[in-house]
Amino acid sequence: MDEVDRSRAFLKDVKRIVLKVGTAVVTRNDGRIALGRLGALCEQLKELNSQGYEVILVSSGAVGLGRQRLRYRKLVNSSFADLQKPQVELDGKACAAVGQNCLMALYDTLFSQLDVSSAQLLVTDSDFRDRDFRKQLSDTVKSLLSLKVIPIFNENDAVSTRRAPYEDSSGIFWDNDSLAALLALELKADLLVLLSDVDGLYSGPPSDPRSKIIHTYIKEKHQSEITFGDKSRVGRGGMTAKVKAAVNAAYAGIPVVITSGYAPGNLSKVLEGQRVGTLFHQDAHFWSPVKEVDARGMALAARESSRRLQAMTSEERKRVLLDVADALEANVRLINVENEADVSAAQEAGYEKSLISRLALKPGKIKSLANSIRVLANMEDPIGRVLKRTQLAEGLVLEKTSSPLGVLLIVFESRPEALVQIASLAIRSGNGLLLKGGKEAKRSNAILHKIITGAIPDSVGGKLIGLVTSREEIPDLLKHDDVIDLVIPRGSNKLVSQVKNLTKIPVLGHADGICHVYIDKSANMDMAKRIAVDAKVDYPAACNAMETLLVHKDLKDTTEFNDLVVDLRAEGVTLYGGPRASSLLNIPQAYSFHHEYSSMSCTVEFVDDVHAAIDHIHEHGSAHTDCVIAEDLEVVDAFLGQVDSAAVFHNASPRFCDGARFGLGAEVGISTSRIHARGPVGVEGLLTTRWILRGNGQVVDGDKGVIYTHKDLPIEP
Repeated sequence: MDEVDRSRAFLKDVKRIVLKVGTAVVTRNDGRIALGRLGALCEQLKELNSQGYEVILVSSGAVGLGRQRLRYRKLVNSSFADLQKPQVELDGKACAAVGQNCLMALYDTLFSQLDVSSAQLLVTDSDFRDRDFRKQLSDTVKSLLSLKVIPIFNENDAVSTRRAPYEDSSGIFWDNDSLAALLALELKADLLVLLSDVDGLYSGPPSDPRSKIIHTYIKEKHQSEITFGDKSRVGRGGMTAKVKAAVNAAYAGIPVVITSGYAPGNLSKVLEGQRVGTLFHQDAHFWSPVKEVDARGMALAARESSRRLQAMTSEERKRVLLDVADALEANVRLINVENEADVSAAQEAGYEKSLISRLALKPGKIKSLANSIRVLANMEDPIGRVLKRTQLAEGLVLEKTSSPLGVLLIVFESRPEALVQIASLAIRSGNGLLLKGGKEAKRSNAILHKIITGAIPDSVGGKLIGLVTSREEIPDLLKHDDVIDLVIPRGSNKLVSQVKNLTKIPVLGHADGICHVYIDKSANMDMAKRIAVDAKVDYPAACNAMETLLVHKDLKDTTEFNDLVVDLRAEGVTLYGGPRASSLLNIPQAYSFHHEYSSMSCTVEFVDDVHAAIDHIHEHGSAHTDCVIAEDLEVVDAFLGQVDSAAVFHNASPRFCDGARFGLGAEVGISTSRIHARGPVGVEGLLTTRWILRGNGQVVDGDKGVIYTHKDLPIEP
């Protein structure tokens, strides 16, 4: 069992949870209540309550809310003359008294809407010195929990003997983090969760890009390594206080998780065993030491290796690719064994047939991939190619040259062959690479990665291509926009959207492959039948397979069109119709035109003419690949000129939209973006440009130092 499994195994026995919510979670930056965040949290607690969990809430925020309320009242009741006088800071205990009333009224309202009862319990440090109080506290909480009531604790700052809230850190507990830890022990909780305004404990300030999240805290290892940032912007402690409370509770036998209260559903994710936040556990130091994932370190290592790759000669880089191709062919049997294991596991797990189809490496696939790599190796070296030469002035020559982008992060689903294509393109283009494949292809990806990196010479290093093995590592990688230069997600719309929402790194790719074939009334119908059948049947799970067949209205009653429908059905294609086609062809109506079946199904609809077809594609398509079958050149020119997709074909199957078929050697994916690369992205799509200026001592000197000529020069071979 690996560290992730072992460290989360205790969660299956968790029943009683103490949850602490800090002021930074309860309030917004302006001090007002974070109503949406608090409402979402209450919904999570209601769900846990209904599932049988016993939830005890420790909530901060009263002092801040009271201070805001009293400041407002004071402002309203002040004269202009009063406002000119020096303002006296409000009494913290008065703020606590007013704010606690506001806080509980809010919790009561939110929980009442969810048909959940809550109870307020205010305690002070001196209360816990009384043994009878502690027994009564335990009995009261036990009674409340048996009635499905959520107890809400807070320190009674209004009557506390501390000098003032936030100023006195003495006593049995000193803030709500330590109060939560104390309650977890007193009430015999199974888990303590401390919600913060960051994802967990980092090795340094979270704002420092060099900091990395610590998923499992090991006191002996991390105590001396961690550098804390500033304390909480509004609360009493911040991360220092949370770690102190967490360590005390964990070493007393209560597991603790520090995680973000900003991310929706984090509490549920913790209980599901997902690797979110930082876990504190008394047995952590006994677990097999597993190196913490250092996302930044992986990216930096890939960049360093890529620079060594770029420093090689063109022939040496070519040799690397040829060695990779040979290594793949030499290990076909081993690759197939691992791939068959993935396919069997996917079938047992009940995955969809379309996913299993993408997962399986068909006979001869490795040989085909190896040959594509050799084609790539024998192409012109793309690195350092001079694209333009300009004489700026006498003896001053500027060159625009091709250059690797740097470090690429590719997130892909299902297809292990994609790993081979992407890795070979990265080597050819001189880029460092981080790969994250789908869990369903775990064994296939692992063996392919091992074979490919094993063929890379030590002078470059296998860290040129890193394989990310855990889904939890991706959010961490996506934060490092200073060391990762481009993200290319290959997969579902959901995957692409998630990646875009989680990163500031440029993202290249497409979310859907909703490809259209339009058959015009001028089409050669024998040709149309061949193309339409191929477009759907050749590989239904591919992103360039036909999903919608548009047909000119004049063809609806023809024998040729009827034959096409018969041919599609004979191949096993299930047809769905748009509003016009469903009634005319007596087929079920498609619930949406914007739908990627990725299976032996497609939508059929009739349109008035080519312009209606173009409008339909623009409204419902995904700007991937669209095809017109026609003999009328005016129709063809209109379609090719006006359809705004990455690839637009005439009288050819959309299945041709592929890097290998385009002669690119391979592709990292098909981009529907309009910036940088579009369509199948091969080597050129993974390059950028650099400017090289060669002079012999020229200076600007207010533009008096040279006489500009700006003359184009021939590119030397």
